[in-house]
Amino acid sequence: MELRHLRCFIVLAEELHFTRAAERLHIEQPPLSRAIKELEDELGVVLFDRNRRGTVLTAAGAAFLQDIRRLLTVLEQARENAKAVASGLRGSLRIAVSDGAIDPRLSAFLVRCRAEEPEIEIRLSEVPLAEQLRGLRSGDFTIGFAHTAEVGDDIVAEPIWRDPLVIAVPARHALLVHKKVPLHELRGHPLVLCDPHACEGYCRELGRLLQVLEHKLNIVEEVSSLDMMLTLVGAGYGVGFMTATKIPVCQWPDVVIRPLAMDSAVITTYLLRPESNSLSASLERFIARLRDSSDG
Repeated sequence: MELRHLRCFIVLAEELHFTRAAERLHIEQPPLSRAIKELEDELGVVLFDRNRRGTVLTAAGAAFLQDIRRLLTVLEQARENAKAVASGLRGSLRIAVSDGAIDPRLSAFLVRCRAEEPEIEIRLSEVPLAEQLRGLRSGDFTIGFAHTAEVGDDIVAEPIWRDPLVIAVPARHALLVHKKVPLHELRGHPLVLCDPHACEGYCRELGRLLQVLEHKLNIVEEVSSLDMMLTLVGAGYGVGFMTATKIPVCQWPDVVIRPLAMDSAVITTYLLRPESNSLSASLERFIARLRDSSDG
C-alpha cells in the first residue's frame, strides 16, 4: 500500500466522481481507476460502489476513510515535528480558539509558555466551534479554548476561567439609572448579540441566561466581532453583552459598561482536548501551567 493509493482514495471519496477526482490529482482517469483497483485488491474489500447513479462509498470504504484521515494527520504531524526539530524546536502545540475566548490572560499565559519552553512551537488558530471540535477529533488541533462544555463525550472540557457578564449600554440610555442592571430590566430593549455561527458556544451560554426574560428577545443585530458590537451600541442600535475581563481593552466612545445585578451571570472559558489517557510531556506541562495560572 503506497501513499499515492491513499491520496487517490481520499480525493475520490471527497469528490465521488472519477473525472473531478482525476482533475484534482492532476492525473488521467485510467491511472486513478487502476490505483483504486490496486488498493481494493490489496485490502480485499470493495471501497466504492459504481452504478448508473454514480459513485458512492461502501460501508467498508467509509470506515477506511475515517481511519486513513487520522493516519495522514499523524503523518503530517510527524513531518511538522521533524521540520521543527531540524530548526531547533522540540515539537509544536496547535491551539484552536472559538467563541471569542481570547483575552489578556491568554496572551500573558502564552508569554510565560514561550519564555519557559521556547523550543516548543505554539500555533493559534481562531475558528468556529464546530471546526475546532472536528480538528480536536482528527488531530489537527492539540487543544482548544471555548465558552461551552457541550462538546461530546469524546472531548474533555475543563473550566479554566469564570468571568462576570456585563452589558454595554449607549450613553444617555434609560438603563443607566441602575449601577447594577437587573436582568429583567432588559426585557423589550433592542439587543445587539453575537452571531451564533461565529460564537456558537458563547451564544448558547448567553441564551440560557436570557431565558429568564421569558418573552421573545428583541434582537436587532447579530455581529461577528466585539468591535462591531461596540460600534453599534455606541450608535444607539441597542444593548450588547461582553465579559468583564474585556473591559480594559474595550474603551469605546459613547458606550458605558454596567455590571448585571445577578451573581450567576458568568461566562466560563473551558480548555478542550480529546479524551485520551496518553498526553505528551509538553502538553502535560502546558496544562499544568494553565491550571496554575488560573488558580492564581
